[in-house]
Amino acid sequence: MQRILVVDDTELNRNLLYHILKEDYIVDTAEDGEAALRKLKESRGGTAALLLDLRMPKMDGFAVISEMKKNGWLQRIPVLVISGEGAAEVESQCFELGVSDFIHKPFVSSVVKNRIRNTIELFECKNQLEQKVEEQEEALRRQDRIIRIQAEKLREAKSFDRMMLEYGAAIMEVETRLKSLNAEFSQEYNRNPFESIKSRLKTPESIYEKLERKGYPATVENIRERLTDVAGVRVICSFPDDIYRLAELFTRQDDIVLLREKDYIKHPKSNGYRSLHLILSVPIFLSGGKKNMNVEMQFRTIAMDFWASLEHKLKYKKDVDDADEIVSQLKACADSIETLDYQMQEIRNRIDLGKDAKKYPGGGQEEDYSKLYFA
Repeated sequence: MQRILVVDDTELNRNLLYHILKEDYIVDTAEDGEAALRKLKESRGGTAALLLDLRMPKMDGFAVISEMKKNGWLQRIPVLVISGEGAAEVESQCFELGVSDFIHKPFVSSVVKNRIRNTIELFECKNQLEQKVEEQEEALRRQDRIIRIQAEKLREAKSFDRMMLEYGAAIMEVETRLKSLNAEFSQEYNRNPFESIKSRLKTPESIYEKLERKGYPATVENIRERLTDVAGVRVICSFPDDIYRLAELFTRQDDIVLLREKDYIKHPKSNGYRSLHLILSVPIFLSGGKKNMNVEMQFRTIAMDFWASLEHKLKYKKDVDDADEIVSQLKACADSIETLDYQMQEIRNRIDLGKDAKKYPGGGQEEDYSKLYFA
């Protein structure tokens, strides 16, 4: 049976509560706040609930609650105030101090039993949930420590440093070719095929975490064979058709091999994400000769890149209020962005066709279309 401590300076109230609760609980009593704190200390956390009067000599109920809070006992023992006070201000003050519930005098047996039972059950559930959260947080901390240790081991490996140098060289190769295309079209057609380039190398922590998630040991061989996004380049374009045209121009270069394509523009993700992903094999040239490295290229419009940045923040932020509503709003924004992108593209096409109708009559030849496209 669980132990209940009843604290009241009136013996009649203590006896009444004892007889109401004795069949369901082990009932201990105290006549003032000092005796209550002494018995709580002696029980060593074995008290299931404290029934506490507010108005008592020596030490009143408010002082008991304050002392319990200072000692951390309110985290483990629910307090139910037993009082004849009817003022809302008093109840509000007690709840702010951490009281779980109120039992008003005169006592009604069924009300007393139900309030105590419900309070104890809710408190136990809360403590169990908090314990699970603590265990999960500790597991995450342990996992994070393991990831940092393994990542540090990767950093110390010479072969890892060499491999990351090669991935960095592949990024520079892709950036150089993109900048060459940009310079050519800027000069020939007075138009830039893209707005900006962003590149990144995965950190050792991110590499280890992804291999662990896939079920592979963290070795240089597995990084080369199992991961395709260690080197990443993101190309930001103005319009959707810029994306497809630029991807075509890049992948038809004779030493670039397209390994895989995922078109999230034609087939968006359920959250509204739109982007063109290409996994490419790109040649690099070092002192030891030519080598092919995998590079992930992502193509997005300006608006969709802004959307993806905001969605990424939501994904990795844990304490966001109304997260489901925000996800729904982001999906609606993604759909609106797609409509806007194509409307702006249509306006550009109308401007370009009007401007160059004489220069490119008919527009039937692919070569002419290409020129008109970037004019």
